[in-house]
Amino acid sequence: MSRGQAVGKENVLIRSGSCAVTILPQLGGKIASLRVGDRELLQHPLAPRAPRTRTMSFDSGDASGWDECLPAVAPCVVETTAGIASIPDHGDLWRVEWAEIESGAGPSDQSVTLRAECFSLPLTLERTLTLTPQSSGKLPAWRLQADYTLTNTGTSPAPWSWAAHPLFVAEAGDRILLPASIRSLRVEGSGGGRLGKNSDTVNWPVATLPNGDRSDLSVAQGPESGIGDKLFSAQLTAEQNWCALERPKAGVIIRVRFDPEAIPYLGLWICYGGWPDRPGVKQMCVALEPATAPVDSLAETGPWSRVLAAGKTFTWSMTVEIEST
Repeated sequence: MSRGQAVGKENVLIRSGSCAVTILPQLGGKIASLRVGDRELLQHPLAPRAPRTRTMSFDSGDASGWDECLPAVAPCVVETTAGIASIPDHGDLWRVEWAEIESGAGPSDQSVTLRAECFSLPLTLERTLTLTPQSSGKLPAWRLQADYTLTNTGTSPAPWSWAAHPLFVAEAGDRILLPASIRSLRVEGSGGGRLGKNSDTVNWPVATLPNGDRSDLSVAQGPESGIGDKLFSAQLTAEQNWCALERPKAGVIIRVRFDPEAIPYLGLWICYGGWPDRPGVKQMCVALEPATAPVDSLAETGPWSRVLAAGKTFTWSMTVEIEST
């Protein structure tokens, strides 16, 4: 465990062999870097990292790394028993400073626990990250586990939704892997209407576009494609508990695992030069996003909607497995 300087305050580094994870508590608890040797696996900042406000849009910040989206992804207004709550873009937690609660180094792993409070709803999230080496024959491999505890610190029930937001760097030819039983996805948004409109369904992996062309969504394209699509799975079964990004040129497979009983949906953000809409540097990434809901807005309700009673907690976990190839 080590400390360094980032935007004038300490960051946190956990390391296992040549794999290192850098966390910025002062900037939303962001996992700013996930490196194997000199290879960065997360999206580089689109702009200098700097303090955030409660109202700024996500694309006006650095839009990089891995953030936690709570209590929603999309900006929205929701009515609660305590009154009206305004949820900002990508939620509260990427905007606030997180407090380091505990850190430790075991015989073969390192861990750190941080906690943050939402401001739009009375919710507190605690996250423990543990990095552990894994046996994978002669090639190095690692497991980054994220354990979450959500608490309603208020006096009345609070609606909520959560999505992990790890933006993994991608390059043309990389491949997104999903369980074979997933054969279609719902469109949450698609730049230029490439895949259709919100709530349309497309086949996976090969989708038929509105113009009749076909597109293999599992294969990453170059930045000249201008693609920016957000997709969601239907409710997942116990066997559909993983997704992966295969990066042949980078020499790694990144596999995300989660429990569909606790986290029943998967969001998929594929961006190859298609976002942000403003001029300047664009993302080139694939985000594999376990989520509690198949929509970005907390105001869009359905069987997936969740409310946490006052004083109650909810726990869940996800893991990122990194295998050298």
